[in-house]
Amino acid sequence: MAEEPARVITLIVVDDHPVVRDGLRGMFASAPEFEVLGEAADGVEGVEMAVLRDPDVVLMDLRMPGGGGVAAITELTRRGARSRVLVLTTYDTDSDTLPAIEAGATGYLLKDAPREELFTAVRAAADGRTVLSPAIASRLISRVRAPAASGGETLSAREREVLGLVARGTSNREIAAVLFISEATVKTHLTHVFAKLGAKDRAAAVAVAYDRGILG
Repeated sequence: MAEEPARVITLIVVDDHPVVRDGLRGMFASAPEFEVLGEAADGVEGVEMAVLRDPDVVLMDLRMPGGGGVAAITELTRRGARSRVLVLTTYDTDSDTLPAIEAGATGYLLKDAPREELFTAVRAAADGRTVLSPAIASRLISRVRAPAASGGETLSAREREVLGLVARGTSNREIAAVLFISEATVKTHLTHVFAKLGAKDRAAAVAVAYDRGILG
């Protein structure tokens, strides 16, 4: 019986710097599991390309003349695009990552992330799993923190286990298998985690948890 061909993850690169686009294209071209379908220099062009070419993942810069990443993510979400958005942001200057979370981005990495970390993040994003760099979490924390950051309810041991697995990009199905519980129970734990941390979604919960020392 012949083996099924390996899945190829398709992506587009949206960044206003040609050198960054060239570097990313070359990096992904060196790995047969990825295929770069195109490049865009701003968010407006990126949205149109994503809708036209339907990649698995969009690598999205945040601050670009002519159309920023957050507006592009918002528009892709509005249009119901299938593509997952992985934000590549600069640690010192990009303060738009939380709005990107709220707009619908799936993952967040620094532009200087090592090659293998970026590849892993793209694979996770293609599967719809959250990838949040601890460094990015520290940048986000002042904006995602609940009003009473030092207060709130304490997470149970099981809730901490579930959140720890979420932080590693593990899907609900995989968490259920690891912890020998049902997916419904995983979702219930996450609902409780979000409520206790004052977080809207998985990425924000992970960011808050890093800041409070729940994850480290």
